[in-house]
Amino acid sequence: MEYEHRPVMLEEVLDGLRVRPGGVYLDCTVGGAGHLRAIAERARPGRVIGLDRDPAAVAAARERLVGLEATVVQADFRRLREVLDGLGIEAVDGVLFDLGVSSHQLDTPGRGFSYREDGPLDMRMDPGQGVTAADLVNGLPREQLARIIREFGEERWADRIAAAVCRSRPVSTTGELTGVILGALPARARGGPRHPARRTFQALRVAVNGELDGLAEALEAAVESTRRGGRICVVAYHSLEDRIVKGTLRHLATDCLCPPQLPVCMCGGGRARLRLVSRLTPLPAEREENPRSRSARLRVAERLVLGVAEGE
Repeated sequence: MEYEHRPVMLEEVLDGLRVRPGGVYLDCTVGGAGHLRAIAERARPGRVIGLDRDPAAVAAARERLVGLEATVVQADFRRLREVLDGLGIEAVDGVLFDLGVSSHQLDTPGRGFSYREDGPLDMRMDPGQGVTAADLVNGLPREQLARIIREFGEERWADRIAAAVCRSRPVSTTGELTGVILGALPARARGGPRHPARRTFQALRVAVNGELDGLAEALEAAVESTRRGGRICVVAYHSLEDRIVKGTLRHLATDCLCPPQLPVCMCGGGRARLRLVSRLTPLPAEREENPRSRSARLRVAERLVLGVAEGE
């Protein structure tokens, strides 16, 4: 399947980053390069760098960025400083994180992300990594599986779903898992506009890919790699990741809270490194045209003080 990607809140991201000609910009989750291509075109003759764990995304992005000053690397965003160092880039003018799963991954049954299409129970963003969703579904004790579904999916019926999964093992496909989930839920939980398997699939995907692991640290590394006046834009799609983003940016935007009589900072705040700029959601027209954008939240912050690369 061709790697399709419809960038969410594209104009808002471009405005949030304040993309300028000649700038250097980093997209930590390149996907199909929808955002990154628009950034690269606006930044001419500047440079853009894209990261992604998915080799299919990397290949598609490289193809779509032909003719532009762009470098795409297969890497987790937690390695962003390592990648920039390897490219000889000390600091950038803006960083974008577009978190979550891509439309291509959802729409390719063989990747195992979708509860609407039957396929192998995989869910790995990087097919080269070890653990699959099938490994978790069929190998974890009931209590541990329930905890994943409850904590990463915020699913109130996690215990019932986990018990049903354990009774149905082995579960090999997304279709089988969806059927087990539907059978485990009470009738009142199967109605509504959102698919009743959505939370469980989200939980397994987050667990398989460690999506929340190191997110705060990666955001801090992005801030440290951004020049003064540069922007950090983060698009989050569910409350778990948005909570981490909000907390991290707010912490980095907070001055020391210690009493003035203390000789050194003890609270860990120090000098504020960011200014919080805005929090945006998609316009009604975009939500109508692209239903997958409905839960998106874009947070924008601006670098206030010099980064390490600039001699702080």
